[in-house]
Amino acid sequence: MINVTIWNEYVHEKIHDEVKAVYPDGLHKAIADGLAGESFAIRTATLDEPEHGLTDEVLNTTDVLIWWGHMAHDRVSDEITAKVVQRVQQGMGFIVLHSGHFSKPFKALMGTSCDLKWREAGEQEIIWCVNPSHPIAEGIDSKIVLDQEEMYGEFFDIPTPDELVFVSNFEGGEVFRSGCTFRRGSGKIFYFRPGHETYPTYYKPEVLKVISNAVKWAYPAHNAQPVFGKSEPVRPFKEILV
Repeated sequence: MINVTIWNEYVHEKIHDEVKAVYPDGLHKAIADGLAGESFAIRTATLDEPEHGLTDEVLNTTDVLIWWGHMAHDRVSDEITAKVVQRVQQGMGFIVLHSGHFSKPFKALMGTSCDLKWREAGEQEIIWCVNPSHPIAEGIDSKIVLDQEEMYGEFFDIPTPDELVFVSNFEGGEVFRSGCTFRRGSGKIFYFRPGHETYPTYYKPEVLKVISNAVKWAYPAHNAQPVFGKSEPVRPFKEILV
């Protein structure tokens, strides 16, 4: 059983009617419902809960953390950010969705601005699979077509991904690296681009399938943690010299 925590700032849905109309119970609930058929133990957390819902107990028992944020990145505390980063480095999987590219934890883990070009015009997005043998692409056709989405365009200021699984193109001619993997310490990270709050992207089966695949891929291996610091020789030096 994979323990999954879905974190959503849950701000747009409370103050913007056009968002509430699409996600009346929040994006986190839509994603949780979409993943409910999988063998995951799912819980949700939101910005306004104590410690943003990410207490030590929650983080320490989370195998994979899914993160969606947009208009309240600055309200996430530096303390919680540091704890998320530490847990990823210790092995917790981290899936960052859409505008979560600008979240404090993702930027801290990337070490870059994570900035990009954008335009909100309800354009068609085609998400092309460029790594069909990757586990995150399992069960996905050569492309996912979204009739309406927000445009993200290059240059996307991230480190060179360890693996590129998806790229997108938009009606205006832009392209974007929309499915990227990274490793930090013992943790695996997947950034997945689609998911603007005014479009029903998280009801689309193919999008949910990618997220589900990413959860399974990012699940920690539970290998022995590396040991650092002063170390004694494996055998006496005289044996080495003989």
